Amino acid sequence: MSSKKKTLILENLDCASCANKIESEVKNIDGINNASVNFVSSKLDIYIDDKIDENDIVNIIKNKIKIIEPGINIVDTDKRKESTSEHGEEKESKYEILLLVAGAILFFVAMFFNISSQLKLVLYLASYFLLGWDILLNALKNIFRGKIFDENFLMAIATIGAFIIGEYAEGVAVMLFFKIGESFQSYAVNKSRKSISALMDIRPDYANLKVGNETKKVSPEEVNIDDIIIVKAGEKIPLDGVVVEGKSMIDTSALTGESLPVKVESGSNVLSGSINNNGILEIKVSKEFNESTVSKILDLVENASSSKAETENFITRFAKYYTPVVVIVALGLAIIPPLILRNNSWYDWIYRALVFLVVSCPCGLVISVPLGFFSGIGTASKNGILIKGSNYLEYLSKAEIFVFDKTGTLTKGVFKVTKINNQKDISEEELLEYAAYAEYYSNHPIGVSIVKAYNKDINKNEIKDYNEISGHGISVNVKGKKVLAGNSKLMNKENIKYEEVKEIGTIVHIAVDSKYYGYLIISDEIKDDAKKAIEGLRKLKIKNIVMLTGDSKVVAENVAKELNLNSVEAELLPDQKVEKVKELYKTKSPKGTLVFTGDGINDAPVLAIADVGVAMGGLGSDAAIEAADMVIMNDEPSKLIDSIKISRRTEKIVWQNIIIALGVKIIVLILGALGFANMWEAVFADVGVTLIAVINSIRIMKYS
Repeated sequence: MSSKKKTLILENLDCASCANKIESEVKNIDGINNASVNFVSSKLDIYIDDKIDENDIVNIIKNKIKIIEPGINIVDTDKRKESTSEHGEEKESKYEILLLVAGAILFFVAMFFNISSQLKLVLYLASYFLLGWDILLNALKNIFRGKIFDENFLMAIATIGAFIIGEYAEGVAVMLFFKIGESFQSYAVNKSRKSISALMDIRPDYANLKVGNETKKVSPEEVNIDDIIIVKAGEKIPLDGVVVEGKSMIDTSALTGESLPVKVESGSNVLSGSINNNGILEIKVSKEFNESTVSKILDLVENASSSKAETENFITRFAKYYTPVVVIVALGLAIIPPLILRNNSWYDWIYRALVFLVVSCPCGLVISVPLGFFSGIGTASKNGILIKGSNYLEYLSKAEIFVFDKTGTLTKGVFKVTKINNQKDISEEELLEYAAYAEYYSNHPIGVSIVKAYNKDINKNEIKDYNEISGHGISVNVKGKKVLAGNSKLMNKENIKYEEVKEIGTIVHIAVDSKYYGYLIISDEIKDDAKKAIEGLRKLKIKNIVMLTGDSKVVAENVAKELNLNSVEAELLPDQKVEKVKELYKTKSPKGTLVFTGDGINDAPVLAIADVGVAMGGLGSDAAIEAADMVIMNDEPSKLIDSIKISRRTEKIVWQNIIIALGVKIIVLILGALGFANMWEAVFADVGVTLIAVINSIRIMKYS
């Protein structure tokens, strides 16, 4: 079913369980194929059936959310600039603080001043309604809508119950500290959102567009391809392009995680999001803003949480059943023991049941998991690693097998013709000429290196019937002659006797009209960073590291030996790589994962079947970013070490949050049932645990 995507901003979304409730309700609306709420970025992504009117469905969603969560303001991303809600939010926040302070003052006067019991009760009631009027109103509305098991209902029943049994001070205290806790929780969540946003603060605010002899400050969205923009010292480069004038050192750390500045001059490609350290650059724009590197990176990071991890989905399902079960147990606790143990007072068991209700709010559980994963994704982005979803971050933490492509991944992918071996009756120049003509239309680095080595003009009109034979080479008509350029498999396929070569390097055999002309040796260097990457993976207990390549066996085995890989398979076609990866899947544990690292374009079939497909050489490559689950922005395979460390740190902290939240709640529930815990401990088990989870999640961002 075809869908169109629409994004709405959910302002004032400070409750994680509310986010799950909204997601669940919106998914059930007719005409919505799927919906996902990203609690951290406060975004609701909806996928609308193409046949449904977008405006109608958005209005239905707005009405639905106003019913289930009245305090949330829904803003269309297309109309965000027109929104004046920030000013409204500020006024609302001041109003809430005023009520909180007034309620707290009345509560402390009633509690600590020597006044009559009637006046105390009046002050307690006044304080209670000032603090909790909105919770009581929302609880009442939700009961009529059939939405019972939420935090408003639980707090209303618990505090009203405290008043009924004469515990006025505790009833008000629970409401007071719940509201204080909510305010701190809201502050902590917003603080963490800003911290994560600051990690990716690469969006340019403006572009200096050159118009004739003048410059005009405009929005990056207004700049077109081939326009000239001026970037001064200290400014962000707003769009991708090519330097046409000027020299400078640019800071690419926000994109690549690389702290050393990069030198650029006329002819250099530059990426949006980089910072111009010195000098003035004139740049010819090569991509519009919505297609630029900075735009794609921001989109990836902001939408990463829509692909949820298994842990996230588990906690969402758990919370859905946890609250109703605790409420039912609380009801049983209030009624059954007094009926069975006739000498026990109803007061005592009702109080214990009220403690149960306060503890049962699931916010601490639900908030900790998405916030943890989003912090991990933001931290990875800061280190030049783009991860498309929290599910892939979770898979990385369980990686057991790493599979690498060779060219451009473990090697530099910068090829040079290092030897030309021609037959006796053929000159070197003639052999190289036919090879260059044959490889002229090839985009492969080997073909490019041959054309570069020829270094003469090529007449395209003399090239006809170009045919690239996958895994073999090229067949083409050059100047009326059939030319074959490729590996030994191509020579065998065409029944041409060729010379066996034992030397290290990629061998390209050349035959013209079925006559063998000789061969070229093209060499590639191992990346300086590759050995560090493999050694780092070994230290992280990755036992099986494999290389799969279409290159010759001699070259592949030499690289594998130098890098100390477990095994290598060479001279593979793309479909054969897929088969080899399927075989490797059988060797891992049920919970372990397989990571494939390639160039993100030629290895698309393998990237698709791997648990995590990683694109190397993804800097500025749209195809790489689209194909992979993870993109390393600076070509360094050692970034894989960082990605695993971040993923394991994230997984550890997420589970710490789950264990702390569940552990504290279970302990207080048991103590409450036995009569050893009061409502003060219950409030800590709810609001306090939420704050601990938020603060603990922010620790992920300390990774460096």
